[in-house]
Amino acid sequence: MKRIGVLTSGGDSPGMNAAIRAVVRKAIYHDLEVYGVYYGYQGLINGDIVKMELGSVGDIIHRGGTMLYTARCEEFKTLEGQQKAIEQLNKFGIEGLVVIGGDGSYQGALKLTEHGFPTIGVPGTIDNDIPGTDFTIGFDTALNTVIDAIDKIRDTATSHERTYVIEVMGRHAGDLALWSGLADGAETILIPEADYDMKDIIARLKRGQERGKKHSIIIVAEGIGSGFEFGDRIEEEMNLETRVTVLGHIQRGGSPTGFDRVLASRLGAKAVDLLLDGKAGVTVGIEKNELVYHDIKEALSRKHSIDLDMYKLSQQLSI
Repeated sequence: MKRIGVLTSGGDSPGMNAAIRAVVRKAIYHDLEVYGVYYGYQGLINGDIVKMELGSVGDIIHRGGTMLYTARCEEFKTLEGQQKAIEQLNKFGIEGLVVIGGDGSYQGALKLTEHGFPTIGVPGTIDNDIPGTDFTIGFDTALNTVIDAIDKIRDTATSHERTYVIEVMGRHAGDLALWSGLADGAETILIPEADYDMKDIIARLKRGQERGKKHSIIIVAEGIGSGFEFGDRIEEEMNLETRVTVLGHIQRGGSPTGFDRVLASRLGAKAVDLLLDGKAGVTVGIEKNELVYHDIKEALSRKHSIDLDMYKLSQQLSI
């Protein structure tokens, strides 16, 4: 293999730039040519492909987002779109591709693999919902962004003696809600992976009131429902002054943490090693601090799981 490509797809996450940098520089270290694909799979179809040099990825390791940009691409979900993409890869002489992204990006990588094109998936998403890895690139940074926001909101909640409902990202995965809620001592955490009873939530708030507690923090993963709906229900049932904050896309931005920079660097470099070793159709990850790889089809067939012991602990500590 003499020439590889790299692209980012789906939602951006802090640390993607560090992963791009690792792929480019690791490839050049091994005397490979490396090409950056702009705008994800849409750019692949359109031929938005540029040769990368060492200087192309200078001063990006500390920047959030992705220098290669990203875009959704419905066309790539079709056979015709996939064939166009492979034609572009062949046109540029690219023999292997590193795809950095989440579940949807992996689905695209699987399609390329099924067409016989060597592809490696690198997990980049703040949701931490990719099977086959303990952590995804961007999760730690997003987690710290959420924690910082909750810390600030708690100051106001304490000053005004209010209950705050904070909605965080996590349509299908509650990792951000669980980890931030446990780290910030939230009274209640609602995640897609666990059932909840509104009566229990109200009872918990009432117990707090009875012992003199004057403010509370409730964390809601967006996959559970609207934070505003929960806020309204609490106000109606308890006559508590309640405020709702939806953190939104602030969670995706910002300079990546040291953990995410190192994780991205390790995973990006590992992807290049795998291509050089003749591996294809696999995803890289980290498990128990060891770099691993799994068949991409097998990884996609597995359902994301959350540490329910952590969830139980959060309930025990917020009595």
